[in-house]
Amino acid sequence: MSNYKPYLSVDGLEKSFGAHKVFENICFDIQQGEFISLLGPSGCGKTTLLRCLMGLEMPDSGHVFLEDREITRQRCDKRGFSIVFQDYGLFPHMTIFDNVAYPLRLQKMPREQIRSRVNEALASLGLEEAAKKSPAQLSGGMQQRAAIARSLVTGSKLLLLDEPFSALDAMVKVELSDELKSLQRRFGITMLMVTHDQIDAISLSDRILLMNEGHIVADDSPGELYRTADTGFAKSFFADQIDRRVHHAMQLRR
Repeated sequence: MSNYKPYLSVDGLEKSFGAHKVFENICFDIQQGEFISLLGPSGCGKTTLLRCLMGLEMPDSGHVFLEDREITRQRCDKRGFSIVFQDYGLFPHMTIFDNVAYPLRLQKMPREQIRSRVNEALASLGLEEAAKKSPAQLSGGMQQRAAIARSLVTGSKLLLLDEPFSALDAMVKVELSDELKSLQRRFGITMLMVTHDQIDAISLSDRILLMNEGHIVADDSPGELYRTADTGFAKSFFADQIDRRVHHAMQLRR
């Protein structure tokens, strides 16, 4: 008998809005510490799927398990997940210290314990000198670190990222994607990123779940997926814009 036990398991998930079927029969597993990209074109259902995993939407059917514990209909604040949106979700009127401390204050944690945990998280991410600054005073990379610090301070089991680089120019995107991968490796965080960008997925992921029209049509490592995408949707989606760019990204992985 196999000892394989996934960290997160999704089994037969389905979701519709009225007569519109957003996705159906979604099945995949994630191992602890993996960086997974949910990749696909706009409208394929990937963001709604992310919201169902977070608990912001309820699926119509199917199951989600975290370490063998079903969480399909559990409240989002009870799942132990964090989500980083495109704008990082930092409160502009709060300092970075207060932004990172915010979820602990919601939990009514004692003040001294909050101070200790926030200072530790800020120090681990090189944000000590930014503690009293507002988000607007920080670079994009520092804001990303602050959003991740807020996830780490809560002991989050899984970090979900919703198109984290979509609004950035090319140079800033390279800087922040390198930073994100470095942090993920350093802390061993399990990450699931939703993206429509093939290069982001190939550059960062241990594995890519390729999605189209509400179905996962491929599940493989970036190298294997790119090398074997010779038919149907996978071929057209990768070949559409990126042969040269993908080759460059694969070179960077070596």
